[in-house]
Amino acid sequence: MGSRTFLIGGGWDRAEVYEPFLREVRGERRVGCLILDEGDGAAQFERYAAALRKAGPSCTPVPLLVPLGGRFEPETALDGIDGLLVCGGLTPAYQEALAGCLERLPRLLAEREVPYAGFSAGAAVAARRAVVGGWLVDGVPVCPEETGEDLSEVEVRAGLGLVPFAVDVHAAQWGTLARLVAAVGRGDVPYGVAVDENTLLVVGDGEARVAGAGRAHVVRPQPPGTVTVRSYTPGERWPTP
Repeated sequence: MGSRTFLIGGGWDRAEVYEPFLREVRGERRVGCLILDEGDGAAQFERYAAALRKAGPSCTPVPLLVPLGGRFEPETALDGIDGLLVCGGLTPAYQEALAGCLERLPRLLAEREVPYAGFSAGAAVAARRAVVGGWLVDGVPVCPEETGEDLSEVEVRAGLGLVPFAVDVHAAQWGTLARLVAAVGRGDVPYGVAVDENTLLVVGDGEARVAGAGRAHVVRPQPPGTVTVRSYTPGERWPTP
């Protein structure tokens, strides 16, 4: 976790949420876009490429498509790549695609000085303990069923460990803050941050900072078995462990 990590909570209204990430990209500014290809990968890539070019006209987006059920192999995929954007889609499938390189990918990013940005699913899997979906806790709804990512019970899996907290996304728009509250309250994750759409969380140098249009909602455990939630607006920051 030596370099900064950029987490975007989803949404397409503000290309400027990519700008801090793109300022970190060096060299030829080739940005690899890791996309889980469910049959429309090329079209999805063009959508991300357009947002990146709008935010940083001098960057060159590069498609890194992984078929559904496939595995991402970072050693070859990152050749010639100066920045990595892990895109959105079905979060459990992204975690499965990355499951074989959860230790190797962060190490390669650090060795090659390649900054990481995560959009929606890509933000969720950046955590060491990743909330990948679900809408029930012991059979009781905690968020809308349509936000469950094809899972029923809330599920936490191993992630990349780029940030010290769990991440949920589309917080205000999809009502996923309650899912993160449940995960923290049960002790499934140490603490968490739910990020609104069109909102960027920059993590590094011992702190997290909010930018963009929305808020980041920090959920921390408190004894006995309760949590506190504090919402941070753009420009605000807090120290991270």
